[in-house]
Amino acid sequence: MYVATKGGERAIDAAHAWLAEERRGDPSVPELSVAQIAQQLTLAVNRVMAEGSLYDPDLAALAIKQARGDLIEAVFLIRAYRTTLPRFGASLPVETEAMQITRRISATFKDVPGGQVLGPTFDYTHRLLDFALAAEGAPPPAARVPADAAPAPHVLGLLDRDGLMEPLTAGPETPPDLTREPLELPAARATRLQALARADEGFVLGLAYSTQRGYGRTHAFVGELRIGLCAVEMEIPELGFVLEIGEVELTECETVNQFTGSKTEPPQFTRGYGLVFGQSERKAISMSLVDRALRWEELGEDATGAPAQDAEFVLSHCDNIQATGFLEHIKLPHYVDFQSELELIRRLRRDTEGEPQ
Repeated sequence: MYVATKGGERAIDAAHAWLAEERRGDPSVPELSVAQIAQQLTLAVNRVMAEGSLYDPDLAALAIKQARGDLIEAVFLIRAYRTTLPRFGASLPVETEAMQITRRISATFKDVPGGQVLGPTFDYTHRLLDFALAAEGAPPPAARVPADAAPAPHVLGLLDRDGLMEPLTAGPETPPDLTREPLELPAARATRLQALARADEGFVLGLAYSTQRGYGRTHAFVGELRIGLCAVEMEIPELGFVLEIGEVELTECETVNQFTGSKTEPPQFTRGYGLVFGQSERKAISMSLVDRALRWEELGEDATGAPAQDAEFVLSHCDNIQATGFLEHIKLPHYVDFQSELELIRRLRRDTEGEPQ
């Protein structure tokens, strides 16, 4: 890339060696293991898996270590590795209602079937540095309460039962795979949800925040946020039955949004939806808010010009790997381009009256 710089390939090799040295840090400090990252930096691992479109905590942890903690670089590594994997088939849609729940809350109803489960969350913690974590031999964490394995019906079903919630509509039997097919606009909701699920968390958060501040006219409540393990199943034609091949941790969010009605639809509540790998609450909530904002046309609403309602803007800019690649390419050599710009400016200045010749 910087072949034209002084030293050529030797300079690049030296840069690689320097990077490895910086990655390792002070040799007197014990090296951070992949297992430690996977077990103790789980939220970072979850983000890399979600935006990398690959559920593998160990590989995500390895990517984080290799990237020196740069999560976007780690996502890039995971996506690149993903392209080398063989594809054996497609799993069946996961049943989130049968999730082994570790956390489940609703901001719309206090008492819900199955109860509310606070689970592991920062929501009720004081934002004060815990210096005990820096001490050697810190006390072990409190015993973990086993999750309730009983099925928990979705909270929005309560509104659906009373006819106050928009009915669910079936999506395509085989939705497009955004990891294998290029994005085409206009995009159906299934494609939009895929793009948002692997989109940059910060970008989606900013868009979601804009909808809450009035740029999208969608006043939302968290109908339900649930986190837990879901079984992944595949139908094996040769065997003639469905086989469970593993389980994944997911975060699912359904928002309840006001809807005053349109020419074709009565006043009712509408849905926003988010589903993300791992415990990724901020991403799932943000995704559901943006999903609802993008549905203005199908619900017969008027567009307000908000960025979160512009599907082309959202989907064309939400991917952090594409954004990073385009942004960082400007630091590569552009000597010829710049020389032409430089000569143009000099000529314009010579032609400008009063400028020295």
